[in-house]
Amino acid sequence: MSGIYIHIPFCQRRCAYCDFFSSTDSGQQEAYVTALCRELEMRKSYIVGSSPVRTIYLGGGTPSQLTLPQLERLFLYIYKVYDIAPDAEVTLEANPDDLTEAYVSGLKAMLPVNRISMGVQTFDDQRLRLLGRRHTARQAIEAVSRCRTHGFHNLSIDLIYGLPGQDLTAWEWELEQAVALRVPHLSAYHLTYEEGTPLWRMRQQGTVSEVDEEVSAAMYTLLVGKLTAAGYQHYEISNFCLPNMHSRHNSSYWQGIPYLGCGAAAHSYDGHSRQWNIASIPQYIQGISEGTPLIEREELDLHTRYNDYLVTTLRTRWGASFNHVNTEFGKELHTYLQRMARPHLQRGHLELQDDTLRLTEAGIFLSDGIISDLLWVEE
Repeated sequence: MSGIYIHIPFCQRRCAYCDFFSSTDSGQQEAYVTALCRELEMRKSYIVGSSPVRTIYLGGGTPSQLTLPQLERLFLYIYKVYDIAPDAEVTLEANPDDLTEAYVSGLKAMLPVNRISMGVQTFDDQRLRLLGRRHTARQAIEAVSRCRTHGFHNLSIDLIYGLPGQDLTAWEWELEQAVALRVPHLSAYHLTYEEGTPLWRMRQQGTVSEVDEEVSAAMYTLLVGKLTAAGYQHYEISNFCLPNMHSRHNSSYWQGIPYLGCGAAAHSYDGHSRQWNIASIPQYIQGISEGTPLIEREELDLHTRYNDYLVTTLRTRWGASFNHVNTEFGKELHTYLQRMARPHLQRGHLELQDDTLRLTEAGIFLSDGIISDLLWVEE
């Protein structure tokens, strides 16, 4: 099994908090889609042996900025070149205001998309404006309803917490709005101030300030409590789902499943190396058109693969298998993990069940430090 990630780097405008690779130049979209189709053909051998493809994910940027004909051309090419499983999860990231009646109807009629991941971020219109979002809270709620009306039931929404001026009462209200929508999947991320973004500059100027660390921890506790009480499974540090509705594509990242990434700045992983495309739309298009894609590669040695395995799997409810560590990385690292995990097991921050190491509820709050302690460090 394997997955395909397609990076669509176009946005109508940049959000105040975002430092992802993106562009507001929509004039390049047609040439970019042509380049994507060529790259898909050129790199079809990358995941041969991992067929069929079980997940396809269009992320961004804002994939819903592509027109329906552009998306149709792209998907026709994907299905022509690759062996796609009949039950493949096919996700499109979208902004709520892009999901008009005509657009959602066209998605259902013309494309194999069966999962929509919506960037809601907050249900507070004032905070949406602060973040530079294009939509309103009403548009987000209506978009969820519209998707369901047209037969899209596998829906996910993103929320951001720890926003300037946000307190526990405000965050609890946000969670109540989300729970009321009863979408099957929800991701919640703490706001980070990325250097160079408008929000970072606002903090530097004193226009906004970060939420206190204790309040941030209490917000996370509230997040977990509210969603689990509403029947959601906490299956990854920042992700929650109704039973059996986890993101299959993102879960494949956390479980080390190979995937091909196409598009400018897209990353790929084959189990032994990482590859990433150049983060420039013009240079990406030129390289593909000339038959010499601009790709960098990093070979992963044993210790790097061990570290990657722990960093990804310990974020999830599936945890890290001691048997897998012994089989894939050898007895030395198996013994090392046992030794490094012991004090965290004794403190109740890790638990061991059926050969599998997991973070406890208390350990999740300390996850960065715990996982760091388990990683191999050259002496």
